[in-house]
Amino acid sequence: MREPVPLTHEPLRADDPRQVGRYRLTARLGQGGMGTVYLGRSPGARQVAVKVVREELVGDPTFRRRFAREVDAARRVSGFHTAPVVDAGPDDARPWLVTEYVPGPSLQQVLELHGPLPAPTLRALALGVAEALEAIHACGIVHRDLKPGNILIAAEGPRVIDFGIARGTDATALTRTDFVIGTRGFLAPEQLTGGPLTTAVDTYAFGMVLCHAGGAAGGSHGTVPEGAARLLPADLAAVAIACLSQDPARRPSPTEILRRIDAADELDPADWLPPAVRTLVGLHRASTVTAAPRTS
Repeated sequence: MREPVPLTHEPLRADDPRQVGRYRLTARLGQGGMGTVYLGRSPGARQVAVKVVREELVGDPTFRRRFAREVDAARRVSGFHTAPVVDAGPDDARPWLVTEYVPGPSLQQVLELHGPLPAPTLRALALGVAEALEAIHACGIVHRDLKPGNILIAAEGPRVIDFGIARGTDATALTRTDFVIGTRGFLAPEQLTGGPLTTAVDTYAFGMVLCHAGGAAGGSHGTVPEGAARLLPADLAAVAIACLSQDPARRPSPTEILRRIDAADELDPADWLPPAVRTLVGLHRASTVTAAPRTS
């Protein structure tokens, strides 16, 4: 049975830290393989997202090197559709990373609750995520785990997050033989076969994200490209199919994707979401207010 999608932040548990660096923690935002993400409050009363590494990983020097690389990668990335890093403690007993807090559900939560997105919203999503990848790749970074769970849906537009497994294009991957980093279903063929990892792995994942967001990734539609051709607007279908090429050299870059998408009927950035999803974003904003500590 599928777990229910959380609509509000979880309260802190008894074993959760209450303070990390200069940041007071107020609620749980989520948990993954690397650690737990908390809602925090800066000394200047700004709300932030604080990722704290799991205790069982802190004694692994290989992991610590990878986390330090994550911090370096994330500090270099900026743009309208990413969540910038504001602080980090990679050398602390339990390493941590602080980013701007984005009040909104993940794309995965939106799709689980409301199903495929309407065409104008799908187009705005595609434009925003492509712009985020353009900024990430301009810094020499390959994200390697682009998926609906790593895209936040905010009132102002989508945000690509989680550089926990990102790496520089000139870096050596800190992975074991036969150990694949990423999420099944969004991995490019070369990630599964041990081929060279370039920015093209992110554009493959972009194509898969687009198909999932448009309802074109279900088995009832045949292959994913066949589903894209049937269900996505013509320009988005063409982009998604090109991104899913088995040959990395044939996949378009984020800049090429932006040129190929028809933005003529794009929604106003202030009104890009359908009403039900706007309500969901509002619930996240409301739970953030509820989680904020009271001042005396």
